[in-house]
Amino acid sequence: MVLMPKESAKLVAGLAKDVFIEQPDDSRAADWIFVLDTLNFSFWTETGTKKWNVNGETGYFAFCAAVSRAIDEGKSMWDPKYYSQITQQDADIIFRGDNEVKIPLIHDRIKGLHEAGKILLDKYKGTFVECIKSCKGSAEKLLQLIVKEFESYRDEAYYEGHRISIYKRAQILIGDIWACFEGRGLGEFHDIDSIAMFADYRIPQVLVHYGTMRYSDSLMSKLKSDEQLKQSSREEVEIRACSIEAVEQVRNEVRRLIATESKLNLNPLTDVNAIMIDHYLWDYRREYAQELEHIPFHKTRTIYY
Repeated sequence: MVLMPKESAKLVAGLAKDVFIEQPDDSRAADWIFVLDTLNFSFWTETGTKKWNVNGETGYFAFCAAVSRAIDEGKSMWDPKYYSQITQQDADIIFRGDNEVKIPLIHDRIKGLHEAGKILLDKYKGTFVECIKSCKGSAEKLLQLIVKEFESYRDEAYYEGHRISIYKRAQILIGDIWACFEGRGLGEFHDIDSIAMFADYRIPQVLVHYGTMRYSDSLMSKLKSDEQLKQSSREEVEIRACSIEAVEQVRNEVRRLIATESKLNLNPLTDVNAIMIDHYLWDYRREYAQELEHIPFHKTRTIYY
């Protein structure tokens, strides 16, 4: 009997002595994502200044290019034994740009790496994987662990007498793990829907573009005049929190529409969540950047987004 091609390939791959199919290193991928999101903040450029860029990329993609370059140059960027001891000179080399412009808040980035690396080494066997496993498939428990253990992720504020949380970087960290592993293995969370959108400075811009959110005349005037908003100020909190609520309402409406269209063959409860909507809006902003240029985004220099 002749084996069919798929069966043949599986047999040969299992017995091969000279050709090997590389399997992803789950732990390294998770630790790589943790480092990225520990540093994932404040890439915007102040008006009238040159942009920080790496390999021709700007913003978040310049940052990813810098970290990838550092790994290519032999630096173990995913390993807390390395980044918990990183020096100012190391950071200057890792995040060097194509020009003389430096990445914003470099001292805060070094501090965040030192803090995160030390906690992983002291309490979690030197890997973020242990944090994930300890939460037994619960995104909500992982969120609570992240903001409890890692101070730089503790994105909180006071609003009208209430202590509120946004937790942008903590939530995007979980969302990135879920997306990287396609909801399986380390990325399998039975309550992934508990994660909200990632309230930064770009998604609100798209929501205003679509008419999903509207700013008061006074706030729009401040943004158009390029006035920076203070971290935890009323206006900054309202922009970010209302973005989360707006995306929740969009998600609910998309689910309602899916439920009425049986031909789509989609499950409204599992086939759409806030993470997917956030990804769509963020990609839309990049693709139609010129179209959205007339809508100002709010500028707040902070470690939280």
